[in-house]
Amino acid sequence: MPVRSASTKGGREPLDRERVIRAAVKLADAQGIGALTMRRLAQLLGVEAMSLYNHFANKDDLLEGVADLITSEFELPSLEADWKATLRRSAISAHEALLRHPWASGLIESRPTLGPARMRYVDAIIGVLREAGFSAPQAGQAIMALDSHTYGFALQELSWAFDPADAATTAARLAPTIPRAAYPYVHEMVELAAKADGQLTLDFSFGLDLILDGLERARPRA
Repeated sequence: MPVRSASTKGGREPLDRERVIRAAVKLADAQGIGALTMRRLAQLLGVEAMSLYNHFANKDDLLEGVADLITSEFELPSLEADWKATLRRSAISAHEALLRHPWASGLIESRPTLGPARMRYVDAIIGVLREAGFSAPQAGQAIMALDSHTYGFALQELSWAFDPADAATTAARLAPTIPRAAYPYVHEMVELAAKADGQLTLDFSFGLDLILDGLERARPRA
């Protein structure tokens, strides 16, 4: 049975699936994913909560759409480009999108199904790897490594207990509490951070390049 279209009262912009999903992203960006309820979303849109169910079977269906919309912000790798360069650009764009939406990493990775955007993204990565000479099992392992770094790095950045801009101050305060004799290498790193000027560098590309260089060494040669 086709889904009925709905309009808001007073001749306002008609309600459709895309508009609801974009409003859900806006709400999650402003208040966190925990604040995303059908009632609050309906209030944001100026409609009754039941109107949303003309477009979504349930909240899980809505979350699938939200996760897929965020994934659509990831740059698709190209079969026409160098495999390492295009995968690098794609991973960096995904990392940037996850930082724009701090709640999205856990949501996307927890979805049991792949929406159209996520399917295109995964298929494009597999295609680049397969055309570069990797076997299907190797391509699967490569995706896992790239995703683990991309999502994991974003989660770590977003979960830090201090602002990287204040890293030097925080490290200087922490250094005296770490006994040099008991923990010489930790003490060394904290002292180094305390002496650093400006922001602590969080270099997503460092680990990404390690993964890509490792894949290059593992790539079958013709």
